[in-house]
Amino acid sequence: MSEFRNLELRRLDLMVLLVFLGLLRQRKAALVAEQLGVTPSTISHALQRLRDVFGDPLFLRRPHGLEPTDVALQLEAPVRAAVEALDSALAGPQAFDPARSTATLTLTGYDGELATLVPGLAKRLLTVAPGMRLIARALGRAQALAALDDGSVDLALGVFPHLGRDNIADPLLRDGFAVVLRADDPRATDTLTLEGYLAARHLVVSPGGDLQGLVDDLLAARGLSRQVVIAAPLFLPALAMVAETGVIATVPSRIARRFAPAFGLVVQDAPLPIHTFEITAARHRRNARNPMLEWVVTELQTIGAA
Repeated sequence: MSEFRNLELRRLDLMVLLVFLGLLRQRKAALVAEQLGVTPSTISHALQRLRDVFGDPLFLRRPHGLEPTDVALQLEAPVRAAVEALDSALAGPQAFDPARSTATLTLTGYDGELATLVPGLAKRLLTVAPGMRLIARALGRAQALAALDDGSVDLALGVFPHLGRDNIADPLLRDGFAVVLRADDPRATDTLTLEGYLAARHLVVSPGGDLQGLVDDLLAARGLSRQVVIAAPLFLPALAMVAETGVIATVPSRIARRFAPAFGLVVQDAPLPIHTFEITAARHRRNARNPMLEWVVTELQTIGAA
């Protein structure tokens, strides 16, 4: 390694590299300063050091924020690899003390996980880890896995039948399906029959807006069909629509038990067998031994078992 390279590398400490990655992800210096817990002046000085070392502006000011140059984009992969290698080396032997932690945990999931698991975790953090901060994001499955890969989220909660080779998942709970309908629906007073189920008009929860789901595939295998008249992207708005319209919906049992009464809805067993599914907490392999995430996953498993 040349003497020049030695001199330049000495100017690139970990904070400078974290600032670089943060600016690539957030595109706003103020957000990076807040996330790293430093002053805007620190961000400005770090960026100037980066520009001096690499001989490039790296980020150009635009009305919407900072736009990375081609050089910055080319540097992202090697800089991220260096930071992740150091992070992995440092994370191994360290114990996690929730009472003293000031970490920020970022996780994502659909509204089912955000409504049934994350509130319990938030309550737990406020009780035993008051210095921690929690950021919950709503991302689709592919977006969530991409966010794990680029490091913008720590955990992704949901159903992940096909994880990437760089992801691992811990089971949180197993759930099934139930039917929700209004209390004044004639089908609400007796055990819901398949005949009554098929005679009803249905709402399906579909983030993509499809008027067909898992239940329709199961019915088709039996030579049967139902009338789906509404597609909703999220579970809780779906319950509100059931309450307002009088259609029925087949939703995860945990959602039904927890929230249907608040909407004046009755919960019935599904009149046909529907397979159960597993909710997991996925993370990137670089965080396989991260003690904070191990603790968080354990807390989520306890919440899921309640």
